[in-house]
Amino acid sequence: MMKNDLKISLYMAAGHPGDMQRSLDALKDNALITEICILGTPETKGLTLPPGTRIIEGEGMRATSGVKQMADTAETSHVAIYTSPLPLQPGAHAFERMLQVAADTGAGMVYSDHYQIKEGFLSPLAVIDYQEGSLRDDFNFGSLVIYRTDALKKAAAAMEDTFRFAGLYDLRLRVSQTYRLVRLPEFLYTEMETDHRTSGEKMFDYVDPRNRDVQIEMELACTRHLKAIGGWLKPEFTPVRLDQGTFPVDASVIIPVRNRVKTTEGAVRSVFKQKTDFAFNIIVVDNQSTDGTSELLQKLAAEDSRLIHHVPGRKDLGIGGCWNEGVLHPQCGRFAIQLDSDDLYIDEHTIARIVNAFYDQNCAMVVGSYRMVNFKLEEIPPGLIDHREWTPDNGRNNALRINGLGAPRAFYTPVLRKILFPNVSYGEDYAAGLAISRHYQIGRIYEPLYLCRRWEDNTDASLDIQKLNTHNTYKDRIRTIELLARIKKNRG
Repeated sequence: MMKNDLKISLYMAAGHPGDMQRSLDALKDNALITEICILGTPETKGLTLPPGTRIIEGEGMRATSGVKQMADTAETSHVAIYTSPLPLQPGAHAFERMLQVAADTGAGMVYSDHYQIKEGFLSPLAVIDYQEGSLRDDFNFGSLVIYRTDALKKAAAAMEDTFRFAGLYDLRLRVSQTYRLVRLPEFLYTEMETDHRTSGEKMFDYVDPRNRDVQIEMELACTRHLKAIGGWLKPEFTPVRLDQGTFPVDASVIIPVRNRVKTTEGAVRSVFKQKTDFAFNIIVVDNQSTDGTSELLQKLAAEDSRLIHHVPGRKDLGIGGCWNEGVLHPQCGRFAIQLDSDDLYIDEHTIARIVNAFYDQNCAMVVGSYRMVNFKLEEIPPGLIDHREWTPDNGRNNALRINGLGAPRAFYTPVLRKILFPNVSYGEDYAAGLAISRHYQIGRIYEPLYLCRRWEDNTDASLDIQKLNTHNTYKDRIRTIELLARIKKNRG
């Protein structure tokens, strides 16, 4: 196909008539766009449709039926999809540039960096490159993407489900099985921000019970994709022998800490209060604190001999590296149990419940649940985080779609000592958990085991876009590595 033959059919999400009109007015003179279609059931009072514009009523583009409507009606080489109901402001030659790159690369989908109007100010919003492991359903492509029409039609024809929410997610996954999804690091259009929450608030959307119907659909779409590319694992697990080796105690609570004098004592004392019929200790890995945390820990260690205050001999450790120091410590117990210095065990039976879960569920790792609170220990939204999406038969597959495994986490020490954590300070526990779940069952406790205190120094409380992109890129890389390992495992 010659480049002169390249044209675009543009599909817009239904919105307020005034917002749709602003988008239509901005697009009507673009010679590349031969047709504009509004998907859904829009309010049309006061709306003036330019020539070549039509309304296609239905469930909207996020539903499978909407994807099929686009596939059935598109007659151009490429399809542009604008998912936001708010006005689109394309930059100069934006569609020409995206179409040029789509043709030059043969990409199945092209997306780009863009500007965002946030609280009345124009801000650049860079997105990140797509990887094989970019399986999150909330991956941010921006609100404007361009698909090859033949790729869209092929994907839509293969869709067996009738999703209400996961249609576009299903489309993206299916297209990615054959084509590249290419990011243009150029700011090609302007969109208006629709979600004003901080990163720390948005990160729990996937465990909000109000979103459960959405998550069920997303899991099914992802599961089908993993099966198609050979990355799905059957619910067959390597049995765990929990009697391996000898250990000084049955359990160790490991707390990595650096400069947390405000919170550490509360966390440690919540461990001191634990009641068990077995021996346990606390290994606090003090990563060169300079704010008085070290002196506080020395005082607490003098008060209770179960506290081991360990200061690493090196200065290049992230949280993962500190965890490795703790789990490789000669005083580490048979089970290594996580507690962040920000948080508190919810009662005096937490350690006992976790250890019992290892034996009851024959697993190499246990993930609990927690309750979100402020610094006054008052519950804050979304409240209980219990990760009920982790099912025994499909949890380790769905773990490649979601952004974390839950907390608190506990590990069978012989298994963790073989895998260890990457020496980073974000995603280290997720990487270890994914690797463990490739072979072993992960046990679950759905009742809250600790209180997660949210405050201004939490690492994910409110991140700027650069830091958020760095975190998301790393977790996508973790998923890519794990996905490739699982494909290799399935191939034998």
